[in-house]
Amino acid sequence: MKFSNGCWLQKKGTECFTPQQVYFSRNEKDCVTLCAPTTRINRRGDTLGGVNLTIKISSPMPEVIRVQTYHYMGVAAKTPEFEITVDENTNMQAAENDAEIIVSSGSLKLVITKQNWSMTYERDGRQLTKSVLRDLAYMKTDWKGLAYDDGGEDNTYMRQQLSLSVGELVYGLGEHFTPFVKNGQTVDIWNADGGTSTEQSYKNIPFYITNKGYGVFVNHPEQVSFEIGSEHVTKVGFSVPGESLDYFFINGPTMKEVLTRYTDLTGKPSLPAPWTFGLWLSTSFTTNYDEATVNTFVDGMLERGIPLRVFHFDCFWMKDFCWSDFTWDSRVFPDPVGMLQRLKEKGLKICVWINSYIAQESTLFKEGMEGGYFIKCPNGNVWQWDMWQPGMAIVDFTNPNACKWFSDKLEALLDMGVDCFKTDFGERIPTDVVYYDGSDPIKMHNYYTYLYNKTVYDLLERKRGKGEAVLFARSATVGGQKFPVHWGGDCWSDYESMEESLRGGLSLMMSGFGFWSHDIGGFENTSTADVYKRWAAFGLLSSHSRLHGSSSYRVPWAYDEEAVDVVRFFTKLKAAIMPYLFKTAVDTSKTGVPTMRSMVLEFTEDKTCHYLDKQYMLGDCILVSPIFNDNSMAEYYLPAGTWTNYFTGEKTEGSRWITEKHGYLSIPLMIRENSVVAIGACDDKADYDYADGVQLKVYELAENKATGTVVYGLDGAKDLEAAILKREGKIFIKVSGKKAYSIRLVNETVAGAVNAVIVIEGKDTVLTPHTGVTEIVCEMN
Repeated sequence: MKFSNGCWLQKKGTECFTPQQVYFSRNEKDCVTLCAPTTRINRRGDTLGGVNLTIKISSPMPEVIRVQTYHYMGVAAKTPEFEITVDENTNMQAAENDAEIIVSSGSLKLVITKQNWSMTYERDGRQLTKSVLRDLAYMKTDWKGLAYDDGGEDNTYMRQQLSLSVGELVYGLGEHFTPFVKNGQTVDIWNADGGTSTEQSYKNIPFYITNKGYGVFVNHPEQVSFEIGSEHVTKVGFSVPGESLDYFFINGPTMKEVLTRYTDLTGKPSLPAPWTFGLWLSTSFTTNYDEATVNTFVDGMLERGIPLRVFHFDCFWMKDFCWSDFTWDSRVFPDPVGMLQRLKEKGLKICVWINSYIAQESTLFKEGMEGGYFIKCPNGNVWQWDMWQPGMAIVDFTNPNACKWFSDKLEALLDMGVDCFKTDFGERIPTDVVYYDGSDPIKMHNYYTYLYNKTVYDLLERKRGKGEAVLFARSATVGGQKFPVHWGGDCWSDYESMEESLRGGLSLMMSGFGFWSHDIGGFENTSTADVYKRWAAFGLLSSHSRLHGSSSYRVPWAYDEEAVDVVRFFTKLKAAIMPYLFKTAVDTSKTGVPTMRSMVLEFTEDKTCHYLDKQYMLGDCILVSPIFNDNSMAEYYLPAGTWTNYFTGEKTEGSRWITEKHGYLSIPLMIRENSVVAIGACDDKADYDYADGVQLKVYELAENKATGTVVYGLDGAKDLEAAILKREGKIFIKVSGKKAYSIRLVNETVAGAVNAVIVIEGKDTVLTPHTGVTEIVCEMN
C-alpha cells in the first residue's frame, strides 16, 4: 500500500506519525520496551498528548529478532494467529549507552539510535538494512487501500520500511507468477482464485528473503501490503491495517539458513511417503468417465510399461450439483468399494477430490446447517452464494464439532479404500461473516486454508499413520508447508504457462515450502503433443508429478505414441533417482531447504544466478533446465565448476551459458562436481528398498574436499552412509551399510583398489566391495 506522494510528501488525506526519539526504555527479561513519541519532547508539556508508539523487541530464537510496534495496546487481540514456535531459552542480550540501544541475538544486532531515530540491523558489524525517520510509522488516512471492505470508518495502518542496498534483490512472498525477483512489485497478501497468469495468488506468504542473506516475516494473517522498491525504490515497505505491527527479522548468513530459521519458527515441511513421489494420473475435471474409463487409463499405462502409482478421481466422482457430499455417484460408480479394491490390486494408491464447500443440493447441507457447522452471516443465516456450486455454504473449521463432522465423512472414504485427498479451493473466503469461535473474518480469509488442510491432514495421520499422510492442496498460508503437497493451480496448456508455473513454484519454495507439483501438460484447454512431452520431462523432474487436465484427458497416447515413450522414460528415470530424491526430501523435512531450489538459493555468490527462473536445482547436485519452445532448443546457465551430463557423461566447464538441441527423450540434466548421486536398482516404482543394490555415482571429485551421501529406507531411517575424499592421487571411500551396493566413478579410471573388485566400463570405473568391507582405497591413474 502506497502512502507517499513522491519523496517528500504524503498522499492527500494521509498523516504520518513516526518515532522521533527513544524517550525511555525498559530492559526486562527477554524483552526491551521502548517509549517512542512521534513528536520531539523538549519540555514537560510535550508529554501531555500526541501519538506515542510502544515498541517491544525480543528474540524468539538465536539469530532472530522480533519487533512489535503498538499505537493502542488496549485493542482486543483477535484470532486467528499463526502457530509460532518460540525458544524460551534464547540468549538475547541488550546494552544501552547515551546514544544507542543495542539488542543482540547471536551474530545479529539491532542498533537503535535514541535521539535521531533509526533502526539498523547488522551482522558481524556490517549493515544489512536500515529504517530511519518516517519508515516505521503509524499512518492515518481518509481513504481505504484494502482488498476488502472492513465496514469501518477508521483508516489506520502500521508500516515499516527497510532499506535495499545496491544490487539487493527480494524473493519469496508465496507462490507468485509475476517476475521471480520481486523488486518493483506491489504484493498484497490476500489469497485469491486467479489462475497462474495474473498477479493473484493461491498461496500468499508474508515472508521475503533477500540475496544479502536475511529474511523478514510479518506475523499477521490478515492482508499485508508489500511495496518492494515500488513506492520508494531503495526500500521494502510493509503495512497492516490497525494499531500494531509484528515482524521477525531473520539472519542467515546464507539464504538456506534463513529458510531453516523461518521454518524453525513456522514449521518444517512434513516428509511425504515415498510412494507419493511416483506418477499420479487423474480423470481430469469435466471429462466423462466411469469405472470402465478408469480401467482403460490404468491398464493402458501398465500395458505400455509406464509405472503408475496413484490414481486420482476429480470432482465428478460425486454427483453434479451435490459437491461436496462425499458420496460416490451411483449412476457411474455403482460399486465403489469393489472398484477401489480392484484398482489397489493393480498396485495403486487412490486419491479423491474434495473441498470444504457444501452445495445446497448436497445431502450434507441440512445436516451442516442444523448442526451449526457452516460459516454464518451477521444476522445468523448460513452464508451462501451461487459461485462454483449453487447455494453453497462453507464449513466453519473454528468449530471443533464441525471439524469432527467433516473428518467423519472423510474417514468413511478412507475406510472404503481411499488413501489421500486433493484439498481444492479455500481461497474465496468471505469477510462479511461470523465464525463459531468469534475469529476475525478478515484474518480468517487467508488463514482458513490452514485450518482446512490441517483438519484433513490430521485425519490422514491418525488413520494412515505418521509419514503416510499426503494432500494435493491448492491454497496455503504460513505454516501450510506442514501439510504437503501443494500444486500450482489452474494453468493454460502452453509454454508460457509452463514457464509461469515453474516461476511460481520457485517463488513458493523460497517461502518455506518444501514440495511442489503442477499439472503436467497444463490444465485449461489441450496442449500440443510438443508441449505435453516437454512438460512431462519437467513434471517428472519435480518433487511430485501429476497428469491432470480440465476438459480433456492427460494419458500420453491421447497425444501421440512418442508421448508414451517420453512419459515412460522420465517416469522410470525418476524412479531410478529416488534414493537421491528421497534423501533430498528427508533433508528438506529437517532443514526447510526445498527439494526444488532456485539457482540463487544454491549459488547466491554467482550474480548471474540472481534472476534465473527457468532452471533449478533438484537437491544439492542435479541441475534441471526444462525446454520452453517448439524448436527443441535448451538454453541454460552453468555456475562455476565442472558439470557432467547425466545421460551422456560429457563434461562441461561452467561460468557460461549453454545453448543446445535436445530430443524429447532428453533434457539438460547436469550433475555438479564433487557430487555423489545414489541410483536405485529399481525403475518401475517410486517406493522400493533404496539401499539394496544401490549404485553410488561419483562425479568429478575435488582435491581434499570431502563429499558423500546417505541412502534412507522407506521409513526414513539411514540404511547406508558414504564418505569419499580424493587426496594425493588416491580416493578414500568409507561406506556403512548392510546391503549390496556398488560405486561408479564417472569419467574416472583407477589403477587399482584395495577391498574392491574393479570393472572398467568405458570412461567409468565400477567398484564392487568385498563382503563385509567398509573402507576402499583407490589408486588413481
